[in-house]
Amino acid sequence: MKLLIINGVNLSSTGRREQAVYGTRTLDEINASLKAYAAARGHTAEFFTSDLEGELCAEIAHAEGKYDGIILNAGAYSHYSYAIRDAIASVGVPVVEVHMSNVHAREEFRRHSVLTEVCKGEILGFGEDSYRLALESFFV
Repeated sequence: MKLLIINGVNLSSTGRREQAVYGTRTLDEINASLKAYAAARGHTAEFFTSDLEGELCAEIAHAEGKYDGIILNAGAYSHYSYAIRDAIASVGVPVVEVHMSNVHAREEFRRHSVLTEVCKGEILGFGEDSYRLALESFFV
């Protein structure tokens, strides 16, 4: 199985910003452990990160036929990006939405995602393990 892990806005600063919420490991460290985790199970994980909404949409749109699934942490775009929602809805690739924090226990504006309805599922609140759990969801 070949999976694409997409990280959106502000996630490149993981490990430096709001460490109490997002932890101290960098996104590169997290990605390396996810790549190894997938490989140990005979699967491939590739990564794409961008702060730009249009680039995220393009990456999702080009995933069809190349990947068996997408794990998406769109960051704050989750709460208002209808463009990303439409990109997800337009491809025949299952997408699992991921958040490291429990967005339902945070500020009111974070408690609703416009992406969830077009995703296979949503995993949140387990820190970087949210990504690992999303990987597992494709392996079962």
